[in-house]
Amino acid sequence: MTDTSTDTDVLVVGAGPTGLLLAAELSRAGVTTTLVERRDTESNLTRAFAVHARTLELLDARGMARELVATGVTVDTVGSLPQFGHAEIDLTRLPSRFPYVLVTPQYETERLLRAHGEALGVDLRWGTELVSLRRHPDTVEAELRRGDGTTYTVRASYLVGTDGVHSTVRRELGLPFPGRSSVMESVALADVRLAERPERALTGSATRDGFVFIAPFKDGWYRVITWYRHRQLPDDTTPTLDEVREDTRRVLGTDHGMHDARWLSRFDNDERQVPHYRQGRVLLAGDAAHTHSPIGGQGMNIGLQDAVNLGWKLAATVRGRADDALLDSYEAERHPVGRRVVRGTGALTRIILLRSRPMRALRALVGGAALRLGPVVDRMTSQLSGIGLRYPAGPGAHPSAGARAPDLPLSGDTTPNRLYEALRTGGFVLLVTEPAKAYAREQEVYEVDVHGVAEERAAAVPPAILVRPDGYIAWATDEPDPDSRRRALAAALEHWCGRRVPQATTSAR
Repeated sequence: MTDTSTDTDVLVVGAGPTGLLLAAELSRAGVTTTLVERRDTESNLTRAFAVHARTLELLDARGMARELVATGVTVDTVGSLPQFGHAEIDLTRLPSRFPYVLVTPQYETERLLRAHGEALGVDLRWGTELVSLRRHPDTVEAELRRGDGTTYTVRASYLVGTDGVHSTVRRELGLPFPGRSSVMESVALADVRLAERPERALTGSATRDGFVFIAPFKDGWYRVITWYRHRQLPDDTTPTLDEVREDTRRVLGTDHGMHDARWLSRFDNDERQVPHYRQGRVLLAGDAAHTHSPIGGQGMNIGLQDAVNLGWKLAATVRGRADDALLDSYEAERHPVGRRVVRGTGALTRIILLRSRPMRALRALVGGAALRLGPVVDRMTSQLSGIGLRYPAGPGAHPSAGARAPDLPLSGDTTPNRLYEALRTGGFVLLVTEPAKAYAREQEVYEVDVHGVAEERAAAVPPAILVRPDGYIAWATDEPDPDSRRRALAAALEHWCGRRVPQATTSAR
């Protein structure tokens, strides 16, 4: 039996963290969004558990960070691996409101994102899977199948695949997924109770043949990740608690009294990335576009960052406010990020699992020394946390263009009183060192909110900074002449924001 649904601006396939956030970003911008998920209900126990500082900043810019932080454990020091001479990385050095890594189960992140999207009007359809898609010059036609076997067609202006490593969207596009298998295949995951609390919040170590990582959840359970080189089983083979115990003792010398597993799973992890994130009106994000080693806990984080980067660009395109160049910038900005993570986590995994005794000794000596150098640690923390990410800027751009915008305090006694609160509208924000009311015309003509920088910080920043909806600097100027500055600003606003249009026409396809 087949019927036909009404059209939607964007169809998002896959309701993991990336799909949930992307759908919410689009809905916030006034874009009609349908999100489909082949699971019948939301997941309860899943792989990811680390939320890094930049991801928390982006969630803060949507009003969700405080609630998510309350669900987990904050860890401000990572490292202390014997493989690197027990050197530690101090995350409190991060220039962020979130100078730590948050350890919380992925289901908490999904729960929060789901509620956020529902409040914004996302049409989430459980038990619905993509069967096939057909691309046309102006639309994408998707055949969907419900859990009862019936099918129907959705026509969308754009379709985004956020449906994971085994993406149906990627398969339908015929895109290759080049790369290689990770050295850590057949990884076991478990959520367990421990009779003995580990000395450190995050516990990890490796031998030439094994790897163990233990992280605490706030509810008293612990996530344990183990790998043993000489046990390679299919990923649909559920590990046993005894297996996880044995692997943990083999590496750590103790299993910390491990008992009562509430969840056990196994997965293979590859190091792969699609060559392109966009083919016409179909795009890929998250694990559908890239997959890599779990070392460093990057996977969910870069997927969520994909979603925030793509969301405002796709919304502007759907609404007729931007041309293909803006949408193409999604791949131009995010593909290199995915490539660095795939390569970097793969290299780190191989270093940690070195088998040669002389090479392991050299690793401890050199790695330990490097991790005690301030500049090295600062670079590592900025990369690990995402704080140091910046996007390419065009020729002649201000030096700050493309960089992450710091959470500057704003003038005035009313909310918002800092930049990331101002970003919660989901639009562009213009920061000025003059009184914001002097820019009333710009706020009226262009789709931009104008705020003054607090006096105590005004002297240290450019007189005008245009911040993108994803918290990166689009444009700035140090021009001292007010007239020249206003002319340059008008050109930047015309380019980035466009003029306001009547609300009734903003959802036109």
